Amino acid sequence: MRIGIIIGRIGGIDGVALETTKWIDVLKKIGHKVFVISGEFENWKMQRPDHFLCPLLSFFSAEAEWEQRKAFFEPDKSADNLMDHIEKVSNLIFVELEKWVAFNKIDCLLSENASALPCHISMGVAIKKLVEKTSIPIVTHDHDFHWERGDRYQSIHPEITQLVSDNFPLLIPHVKHAVINSFGVETFKNRFNISATMVPNVMDFNTSFGQPTKKNELFLRRIGVSKNEIPLLQVTRIVRRKGIETAISLVEKLNDKNIKLVISGNHNDDENNTYYNELVDQIHDLNLMNQVIFAAEKGINHVDLSDFYAHGRACTYFSTYEGFGNAFIEAVLAKKPIFVNDYKPVYSQDIGCHGFETLLIEDNLLTDKAVKKMAEIIYNPMLARQIGEFNYELGKKHFSFKILEQKLNLLFS
Repeated sequence: MRIGIIIGRIGGIDGVALETTKWIDVLKKIGHKVFVISGEFENWKMQRPDHFLCPLLSFFSAEAEWEQRKAFFEPDKSADNLMDHIEKVSNLIFVELEKWVAFNKIDCLLSENASALPCHISMGVAIKKLVEKTSIPIVTHDHDFHWERGDRYQSIHPEITQLVSDNFPLLIPHVKHAVINSFGVETFKNRFNISATMVPNVMDFNTSFGQPTKKNELFLRRIGVSKNEIPLLQVTRIVRRKGIETAISLVEKLNDKNIKLVISGNHNDDENNTYYNELVDQIHDLNLMNQVIFAAEKGINHVDLSDFYAHGRACTYFSTYEGFGNAFIEAVLAKKPIFVNDYKPVYSQDIGCHGFETLLIEDNLLTDKAVKKMAEIIYNPMLARQIGEFNYELGKKHFSFKILEQKLNLLFS
């Protein structure tokens, strides 16, 4: 089958981009031909004609940013100009998509969160127009939804509220919905009386990942971690729900100058740098300037994730909310112990239930007992390795490419 993937951006470290890359690998493995149209390819090398750049699909295009601002952040008194804008831009995108589908003789579409979360309204509207006109089969890979984001996607304009409701998620015939957690399955059943397929986030357990190599042996040295220091890893973007302030608090409570917290992400996804600035203030208030490292500030923006994990002692993952939690499975694959908050609505229901050995906290409360247990793991490399090996075998059983292949055969049969 010739499958066409529509995505706002690919090649970065956000969950949607990472999982899409894995889907592409497995879809090709089972015999499908895959085409990608995206607004950005970030650090992904384009390969024509299979990859096609359409700047209008970018979340950071002038058109998308203006409509987000006028729909949700700085609305005008009337929605007329905004509605005209969405109609015009969605028609432009529709034309691009229609030509792309016809040129590549695409049999089936895969919409990567573009039909679930209205972070690019015109793109979602255009996809619906395309599917309604052509009746082309489509799978929507729905990672998260607007009602899960508090007031982020609430508008003062009833027209926008209705438009979001009509297009996100895509609720028309011949659509198959793939969600990333059991909460999503329950939501589709309860809200829409639709059966969705749960496809967990996965990793390739047949490849080497997060292992020391000649290539990465000096990686931590380059960003300020010396040979005798102990690195803890926070391999996430810098957004508030990641709970990075708890990881910083942990460093302070451990009270050891040899502990370094290395944060991988930059703050591009943090609105107005508000959260990032709060973290910087916290670091200064706790006098941890020499113990907390933002890798992006050291010029490390596009490092291979495997290299990031290679030399860490343990991973901090104190998120409060996740659609799934890619960083958890990455740490499992890298055989690193994980200090994790019981993030909603996924961890206990879809991940922790499998029996992973973690240091689990609730509501990001670092009790003395929890910190003591974390310290036991940090200062005992043999125990850390044992935990990593145990979790690795569980991860291979429940979150491998083999599981993804079974799900994709079902969705694209």
